[in-house]
Amino acid sequence: MVKFLKPNKAVIVLQGQYTGQKAVIIRAFDDGTRDRPYGHCLVAGIKKYPSKVVKRDSAKKTAKKSLVKAFVKMVNYQHVIPTRYTLDVDLKDAVTVESL
Repeated sequence: MVKFLKPNKAVIVLQGQYTGQKAVIIRAFDDGTRDRPYGHCLVAGIKKYPSKVVKRDSAKKTAKKSLVKAFVKMVNYQHVIPTRYTLDVDLKDAVTVESL
């Protein structure tokens, strides 16, 4: 079987709190671990996208609308759908399993 859920692959989360959010696979665990005996992956993605800023907004409101929030999560392979896109940035050093 071809392995297509590789690191740096863009995915969409299908289940849980972050349903519909875009994420990137950081690390893949194809054979599972002792705690999770099924195939899963560590993903990082964007929880909250920036909103549209208009000219009449105050500086405080502009700062709040420009805020971007991120998430890091272990996700079952069944709960993600891969896209055709990959990310060229190496996030392996920035995000680790211990950061959870």
